[in-house]
Amino acid sequence: MQPVGAAAPLRVDIAEKTFRSAEGIAVKALENLSFEVRQGEFACLLGPSGCGKTTTLRILLGLDQDFKGSFELPTSETGRIAAVFQEPTLLPWRTLEQNVRLGLPKARRNIDLDWLFKALGLVSVRSLFPAELSLGLARRAALARAFATEPAILLLDEPFVSLDEQTASRLRYLLLDIWSARPTTALMVTHNVREALMLSDRIIVLSARPAHVLGYFDVRLPRQSRNPQVMSDLARSFSQKFPDVM
Repeated sequence: MQPVGAAAPLRVDIAEKTFRSAEGIAVKALENLSFEVRQGEFACLLGPSGCGKTTTLRILLGLDQDFKGSFELPTSETGRIAAVFQEPTLLPWRTLEQNVRLGLPKARRNIDLDWLFKALGLVSVRSLFPAELSLGLARRAALARAFATEPAILLLDEPFVSLDEQTASRLRYLLLDIWSARPTTALMVTHNVREALMLSDRIIVLSARPAHVLGYFDVRLPRQSRNPQVMSDLARSFSQKFPDVM
């Protein structure tokens, strides 16, 4: 990994990622996977289940260093990377607020986060422990923890999976509200086309394993204009360009 300037994009160029299955069989997860996410852009990495989307995020997070290729992350004054996973991963012995502040440097542990808790509807549950939270509230806490760090890049791995559609939709809007207020380069993994069309500036479409980029779908409309009719039109355009993905 080579740090880049503050205005630089996220650049990914993974030549190959292979792992061994439980049976000892070599499985190629990624091959010639190359793409960019522009600075301040919200992009979605869309592809079928098991194609290597999460593996890509693990590489970007430095959790998997056994691959061929390279990547460059955008930087900022903080230089922080924030991640939101499929599970909230909150520490059960700490309150919601303590969990949110845990990722902050000691010098910033007491900064004012009232705006963030208010925006995510967490003001009344700040002192509760994870066991006292619904899954939806726990997911909100995970979002709060990520945005509290003011990251240079935000990586999200299907953060709304397993939620009912009503709750997931509400959290998508909350995510957009927070991200729009303080935009940062974001890359989100999903296999939900409508979710990608609602959230992103650009969709990076991946093939089945071993994953490589099939193409891009740019969503140039302002998010506030993406009403149900517009979303249907976008979905139709997407299916015409990528008929095998829908």
